[in-house]
Amino acid sequence: MTHQVHAFEPPERFVAGTVGEPGDRTFFLQARGGGRVISVALEKGLVSLLAEKLEELLAEAGRRFGVDLPETSPLAVNDNEPLDTPVDEEFRVGTLGLAFDVDTTTVVIEAIEAGEGDAEVELDDDEDEDDEDGPADDEDDEPDDDLDRLRVRLTPEAARAFIDRARRVVAAGRPPCPLCGQPLDPAGHLCPRHNGYHR
Repeated sequence: MTHQVHAFEPPERFVAGTVGEPGDRTFFLQARGGGRVISVALEKGLVSLLAEKLEELLAEAGRRFGVDLPETSPLAVNDNEPLDTPVDEEFRVGTLGLAFDVDTTTVVIEAIEAGEGDAEVELDDDEDEDDEDGPADDEDDEPDDDLDRLRVRLTPEAARAFIDRARRVVAAGRPPCPLCGQPLDPAGHLCPRHNGYHR
């Protein structure tokens, strides 16, 4: 079966968002452009990790290539809108790849479908100096060849806007318990620091 590459280079909009109530949220990356909207599901931890690694990639691009990077993005302030509906899950993400294209001064993010044998997810963080086709992937990594992908190409400003929104989305969940750090449900939770009593 042939895989699909959903490419948005660049997208009109690329955001992280959620569907559902805190404690029962599903996280998505959503790209819109050219009359298409593609949504892929992923774990909350991957959204947080993607924001962190994007931040590192932008800083490294600034150090190595002298790229002028925005401290904050005006786009982030404006885009607090929910995900475009209907949110139809195209696939669940198993691997994320990052690259920086020096020629176009853009960040390339690739979300790759989870394969059946995926035991864990990993984030590749590579500067893509010569490859104009997208993120630098291991050529020998054959299992990924038949997996669907979402590929977006962002300016540093758009990447900064994505980072800021992704961090807000992750932080908007249930507040942590001040004693154990686990998420608090509206009805409280069984706190291990209180020997299992409700807090």
